[in-house]
Amino acid sequence: MKICFATNNHNKVKEVQALLGDKYHLITLDEAGVDFELREDYDTLEANSKQKAEQVYEIAGVPVFADDTGLEVEALNGAPGVYSARYAGEQKNDKDNIKKLLNELGDSANRSARFRTVITLILEGEVKQFEGVVEGVITQQESGEEGFGYDPVFVPENKGVTFAEMTASEKNEISHRGRAVNKLVDYLKSI
Repeated sequence: MKICFATNNHNKVKEVQALLGDKYHLITLDEAGVDFELREDYDTLEANSKQKAEQVYEIAGVPVFADDTGLEVEALNGAPGVYSARYAGEQKNDKDNIKKLLNELGDSANRSARFRTVITLILEGEVKQFEGVVEGVITQQESGEEGFGYDPVFVPENKGVTFAEMTASEKNEISHRGRAVNKLVDYLKSI
């Protein structure tokens, strides 16, 4: 069965396809005929993930799953949250986002944060959601060269290094997205 993963990142598709095995064949947005940026009009990860999946389902008519991810910082009342990718402005810029985050936190002693991913699956018209969370803290300064986004300033719980100091496979073993994807894969394998 074909399922569209609402991304054009072939590495992400390959990674999830390996977890799914042969029962499902993942296709990208391009392969599903969706050639525009998906809208994200809501203020929750759940609603944005669902909106993206619904857009693809309406256009392509194939089973689909879409994700939305945010960094939620306790001292900032959950910000940047759903606005994580555009925290410093409409143009997505990881360095500017990190700079703004560290400035906003300042010398705050409370550096607790969590990454959260919500995946929405639409299969035969039925909607299911899967959540993955990883708790951690925000560092005082950037460290590491790997990853993307806020990885250089996020240290996951019980780890002594940032996501940016881990290999991709080390990060994927404990990441929020990995946890949500594993729940999705378990569900698809069970039906």
